[in-house]
This record gives sequence, structure tokens and C-alpha cells, in this order.
Amino acid sequence: MRKDINNLREESLKYHSKFPSGKIQISPTKKYNSQKYLSLAYSPGVAEPCKEIARFSKEVYKYTSKGNLVAVITNGTSVLGLGNIGALASKPVMEGKAILFKIFSGIDVFDIEIDESDPEKFIKVVKAISPTFGGINLEDIKAPEAFEIERRLKSELNIPVMHDDQHGTAIISGAALLNSITYVGKKIHNIKMVINGAGAAAISCARIYKHLGVKSKNILMFDSKGLLHISRKDLNKEKKEFAVNTSFIKNLEESIKDSDVFIGLSIGGILTPNMLKNMAKDPIVFAMANPDPEIDYNLAIKVRPDVIIATGRSDYPNQVNNVLGFPYIFRGALDVHASIINDEMKLAAVHAIADLAKEPVPEQINIVYNQKNISFGKEYIIPKPFDNRLITRVAPAVAKAAMDSGVAKNPILDWKQYQEKLLDRMGYENKILRMIKNRARTNPKKVVFCNGEEYEILKSVQILNEDGIVSIPIVLGNENRIKRLINTNNLNVKLQIIDPEKEDNIKKVEHYAQILWKRRNRKGLTLYESKIRMRKNDHFGAMMVDQGEADAVITGYSRNFSLSLRTLLEVIGRSDSIHRIAGMMILLTKRGPLFLADTSVISNPTSEELARIALMASYVVKGFDIEPHIAMLSFQNFSSNSKISSKVSQAVAFLHKKYPDLIVDGELQPDFALNEFLLASKFPFSKLMKKKANIFIFPNLESGNMTYKFIRGLGNMPIIGPLILGMRKPAHIMQMQSNIEEIVNLATLCVIDAQFRKN
Repeated sequence: MRKDINNLREESLKYHSKFPSGKIQISPTKKYNSQKYLSLAYSPGVAEPCKEIARFSKEVYKYTSKGNLVAVITNGTSVLGLGNIGALASKPVMEGKAILFKIFSGIDVFDIEIDESDPEKFIKVVKAISPTFGGINLEDIKAPEAFEIERRLKSELNIPVMHDDQHGTAIISGAALLNSITYVGKKIHNIKMVINGAGAAAISCARIYKHLGVKSKNILMFDSKGLLHISRKDLNKEKKEFAVNTSFIKNLEESIKDSDVFIGLSIGGILTPNMLKNMAKDPIVFAMANPDPEIDYNLAIKVRPDVIIATGRSDYPNQVNNVLGFPYIFRGALDVHASIINDEMKLAAVHAIADLAKEPVPEQINIVYNQKNISFGKEYIIPKPFDNRLITRVAPAVAKAAMDSGVAKNPILDWKQYQEKLLDRMGYENKILRMIKNRARTNPKKVVFCNGEEYEILKSVQILNEDGIVSIPIVLGNENRIKRLINTNNLNVKLQIIDPEKEDNIKKVEHYAQILWKRRNRKGLTLYESKIRMRKNDHFGAMMVDQGEADAVITGYSRNFSLSLRTLLEVIGRSDSIHRIAGMMILLTKRGPLFLADTSVISNPTSEELARIALMASYVVKGFDIEPHIAMLSFQNFSSNSKISSKVSQAVAFLHKKYPDLIVDGELQPDFALNEFLLASKFPFSKLMKKKANIFIFPNLESGNMTYKFIRGLGNMPIIGPLILGMRKPAHIMQMQSNIEEIVNLATLCVIDAQFRKN
């Protein structure tokens, strides 16, 4: 244990100190790399928005980042499990909170550590800086001061203010409580609840539970001195709210007998096995002390197999994690310019989170958490933190509650458009993938997967099923092995299994063999060889597409690219107008999708072949409603003094002459092709001047393949492909041992390819 702690300490310190120090930075959102842009960003241009805001104060949301900027503010008096460590030492925690805001909801944050423990002075400082922000997240402030600080700031400011330590835990545990009670079939107004802990979080939790239907008389709350009862003289205003009219209960052990729910916001190990044994049938235990829960998860389920237990830890099921709430609560509040975060908004978040846990869980979430078939039940009463659906469920619920309760100054009129905007905030790469998937869903297709005996293929098919992208997935392979794989991994997947080697399919195999033999008997193929080939998955799947019995085929998972390609060419072949096929990869980057060709097929294309590759790639890119901007790459810029640069130059000259409206240029080095300002400064005559290149044609296979393999190895951006350009019908080859995300993305583009051809 000591070794693990030392390793964690060393790893954490190294993580935080790696250059640049800390966890957050400020990045500009507008162009700045010219005198013109600087004069707009600052003097003299900046005066204009200043004057507009001076005339109409609400315009600050239009011309500045206020509407997407939250302050995470603390004085460091109650930090995590560290206590009163002061403002300076609390900064790493506040930076961490800033990261969570950004990655889960797209909200920007300034972390502000105020070295002031006097509540009145603290309030004064926060009020003075509040014009900068669209909302304020109070953090790690000790009770009881935290109650007064939040109450005053909420009443005296006209922007959302929330002390997450109080309300975040209350909202998430409230959702967990609703679902736990639903699962065990109890009524919330009848349950007996014991709460151990009476700090800011515990008080807020109890208040939320009362709003949800728990009766005050059924709540027994303990602090470090014992039960809160009306005869005690040491209770503050907040604790008095939960003081009961009895002093006969001596201790926690006595109070917990026959109780339905235990809520722990106190210290590790305080709930003993005997206490748990004495709880009512189907007990609900939220042991939320960190890092050590009030009772160990594994011990609890051993003592009471019927228990539903949640903790604050990520290594156990049902983590009560505030990140399920605060990013989306502030997101909804900011988007309607709410003046406050009120009870209606918090309760809307509770119900939205609870409802989401009852929905079917997308397969992507199973993959992220390395689990199989997560579903509503004892080990899943609240959603997982990396469930991307949270932003589209919780933020709109909070925004609507703000509007309904009259605290929204900027009401949302188009909820569908708002959902798209929320998803856009999760990054441009996600937006492109979403657009591609939305396009595929408009007309799902029948796709054949040749490698049906692979777990990754079956997982991918399940995701494609759930997303409504593939209408009828067909997997090829041994039926018994495929079914065994499905059952072993508890996959919930609808598909058609075809085994070309099964006797039931002998007539189909012979029919396909006849077709192939008639096409290739003058190229040395015998009927006998044709029958052998048609018993193989790749040949069979390709022929299904060739004969119109499926819309597209995907192969390559367990076979090298060239062998798979040879089969597809033999059965389906090139389009009539295509001289040679090519391969193209799609990189989903922050600057938009980048299309790389030829990365897969032609080893040393001629100038004519380079031109044809560029034309095929431009056709595909137009299909995505993107204007093609083609950079013909080389190791030199406009200098035809080598064989490579010469052939690239010839290809460009041909395209300029035959297709004068096509935006294409070269030969160009990749850095110039990617940097429009560098290109403009050195080569202002280029047709790519003031255009962002999005198609990159490589001069040979070595350069193209190594480039995309290098990028793929970095693992920091989604890659789709390779797409095979020039096939007569939709047929594509994945990389060997592709991961599930790569298979899903390629299959999605396969469907779109089939849609293009139908149109």
C-alpha cells in the first residue's frame, strides 16, 4: 500500500510539473497573426464593442466571452480530504475543476483563489470581480461560512452562483436515490433515512431529498457529536432545520436499525457490518466519504447481497461524481443567461440524470468502461461520467426549468438547434463524426462484414445497429463460433449470419462460382478454383455486393491489405471510367476533415495517375458538401528539378488546363500546404492562396503510408479509412486489427458511399 501511495505521489507531481506547469492555459479564439487582426482585437478596433456594451449592457454576451466563462472560486478552507490548506495550495484542485468544465461542457474557466477567510470580505471580493463572468462556481469553502457566502452572492448578483460541494453531491445522489428506490419498489415518502455527516454537502443533500419526497420526520442526521435533536444548544441555523424531537436515540448503531437508506458524508469505516445487517430489506447505502467510504464496497455486498451501494470512488459501480451535474447545470444556466440557479433548475437536473440511467446504454459506453451490457440495475443507478448524452439531457432540462421559473433572460426558441449547438461544443472532430453519422442514418444500408468471427466486428455491428446506420448487418463466418462469441460476451446484436462453407449455402456458392468463372475463365481461372474461392468469406461477401444482394462490403480485419484488395478487384472490379483505383484516409482535425490520398494502393503513380487520384478524391469530398482544395505534395515547393517534383508539376499543369475551376496547386511541401499564411507570404501566385487545403495527394505510396501511420500512431485524432476510390461498387478494406471505433467509422462511410451511388 505504501509503495502504491509513493508511486501515485511521484506520478502526480511529475504530471503537474511537466512543461507547461499546471493543467490549463488561455488560447485565443480569433485570428491574430497580422497587423489587421491585432488592430481589430485591440486598439483601435476594440473600442467599437466597448461602446456597444456601454450603450446596451446585455451586448456583453454578444461581443465577449462572458456568456461562456465561469469563475471557480475558493479560499481553500475545506479542500477535498485535505482540509484548510489555504488559497495557494488549493490552486491545483481549482485547475482540475477547470478541466472538467471544459472537457464535459465546453465552458471556459478562470480559477480564482482568494486569500481571505472572513466571509464578509470574501463576498466583497467576489462581487467586485463578478462582471467578468457569466457564472460563479464556489468550491471548497468550509461550513457554516459556505452557506452564508452562497446565500448572499445568490441574492446580490444577477448571474448563476452555486457552491458545488453542497449542491453537486445533492443532485447526483438525489438521482441515485430516486432510481434505487424505484429499483427496489419502495415509496420515497415511506423510507426511513439516516444521514451521517452534517456539513454543507449533507445539509444540501437532505434538502434535495425532502424536495424529492422524503419526509422530514423520517430523516435522522448525525454530526461528530451525535444526533441532531432540538434539545442540543450547539446547533447552527442549518443544523436546526434537521433537528428531531427526540434525544432517546443514543448512537448511529441504534438509529440505523430497520432503516431503508444510509447516507454517508463523514469518515471512512464508520458503517460496520453489523449496522448494515440490521438495516431493512433491500438497503440503500451511499458511502460517499473519500478516499475511504463509510463501508468498503466489497465488504458491503458480501454482508448484504441485497444492498444497493454507491460511493465516491471510480473503481466501484455507482460513483456519485459531481461531474455528472455541475458542467451541464452551468451550461444550461449560461445558455439562457439565468440570473440564478434555483431549486427548480437543480431538481430538473436530478430528474434528467435519473431518467438517463434508465435508457438503453450505447455500446460506446460499454467500451469506454471495459464492461459488457451495462443496464439499469443495482450496479448502474446513475449514468457514467463519460456518457456523452449527459450534455443533451441535463443542460436542456436546466435551461427549460430556468425559463419556466422566470429566471432566464435569453430563452431558447429552437430546442433541436440548441441540442446540435451543445454537441458542437464537444469539439469539431465530434461534430464532423456526428454529421457523417447523421448523413448515414438518413438511408441505412445492407452491409456485409467478411470477418464475422471477430469480437471487434460483432461489437461494431452492435453499435451500428444501435445508431441506425446499417439496416441489415450480414456477418460471414462459422455460425456456431459467431453465436458462441455473441453469447460469451453478452452482445445484444441483431444480424444475419451466413457461412459460405455450410451445406445450406452450396447452391448459392455454385451460382456465384459460375458468375466468377465466366468473367475470368480466359484469365486462367477454372470452375473448380472458382468454387473453392467462393467458399471464402471475402469472395462470397464481394459477390453479394456485385449481385445487388447487399449494398456494401467491408473486409481486411485479419488479412493484409493487398490480399483483400486483390479479391475485391477480382470479383467487383474497377469502375468503367477508372484506370486505377486508389486509397484515401480521412483525418478528423480541429481545422476540419483532411483527406489523404494515395496512402494505400499505387506505389509510384505517374503524373497522369496523380491527376486522376486528385479528381477521384475531389469527387468524394464534394459528396460531403465540402469544396475541394487540393495540395499536390512533394519534398520541394514549385521546383521541378527532380523526378518526383517533375511528375507532380506535370499533374498540376494538366489539372489547371483541363479543370480550370478546380482549386489545386503544387508541388508543395506539407508545411506550406497546411499553413495558408506561410503559403501566401512566399507564393502569392498559388491557387491555394487564402484557401485551406483539405485534400493532400502524396507523390508515392511510401510517403503517404508512412505519414498517416505516423499520425495514427500518435492516437490523438480520429482516423477513418482507407476508403477505396474507383471501385465499381462500395467495397472497402479496414486496417488489420482495427479498433472498434475505426470499424464503426469506416462502415459509416461505406453506407454513405452506397448512398452516393444510389443518387
